[in-house]
Amino acid sequence: MTADETVVRRSRKRRSEPEQLVLFKKRGGKRRGAGRPPKGKRAGSPHKERPFLHERYPVHVVLRVISAVGNLRRRRVYQAIREATLTTARRENFRIVHLSIQRNHLHLLVEADHKQALASGMQGFQISAAKHLNAAISKGKPGPRRRGTVFPDRYHAEIITSPRQARHALNYVLNNWHKHKEDRAPKLSGWTIDWFSSAVMFPGWAEYEEDAFLWRGPDTYDPLVVYQPRTWLLQVGWTRGGPPISYREVPSAKGRN
Repeated sequence: MTADETVVRRSRKRRSEPEQLVLFKKRGGKRRGAGRPPKGKRAGSPHKERPFLHERYPVHVVLRVISAVGNLRRRRVYQAIREATLTTARRENFRIVHLSIQRNHLHLLVEADHKQALASGMQGFQISAAKHLNAAISKGKPGPRRRGTVFPDRYHAEIITSPRQARHALNYVLNNWHKHKEDRAPKLSGWTIDWFSSAVMFPGWAEYEEDAFLWRGPDTYDPLVVYQPRTWLLQVGWTRGGPPISYREVPSAKGRN
């Protein structure tokens, strides 16, 4: 190779280097729109890191659905949510103890071995519920089956750490239909407890006295699939937080919807 050829090659190499560097040029500053908080009605709970969760503490979870899903207090929709509780019941480190279905949201009392179990358990429940809910609300309608979002928000979770808090949570979940005046609907006027909940599985009603599981639903009624509690707070501790819970009790406004 001649000296002139060597000079030409080095010159070409120097000229090509800046063109390659452009591909890896770093953009300074914050990306537009990055980190913006969600907007609109019920934008969801803030995406903060979940606190530490000990297995002895149950959790009250509130889960909302988008308006396109419609009223959750329908038989077909109830069956869809029941299928999701059946799927979730296969887990051992995450357990749904109680659940109530309101028009546009769900209340759950759950137990989890740790916060990762809570996260994966709730994710599994939401995936299963969304699948069955989309199928249920699409049934009988023309066109393809509905797909897409059912639960838009990051669920709200409140860790229960005291007997008083446990009693309030049980009453709030199982008697929530009184708060929303669902018990005043003509078709439901004869109901003692809310059959769109796991109230029939709660053995601690004041009216039961010594006869646990006194009330029975219609022959065609399939109860939600829930676990008997394992935490002390939901087994016994709640009884130290106040008087026995009556099916007539209306939950206080304090707390979540």
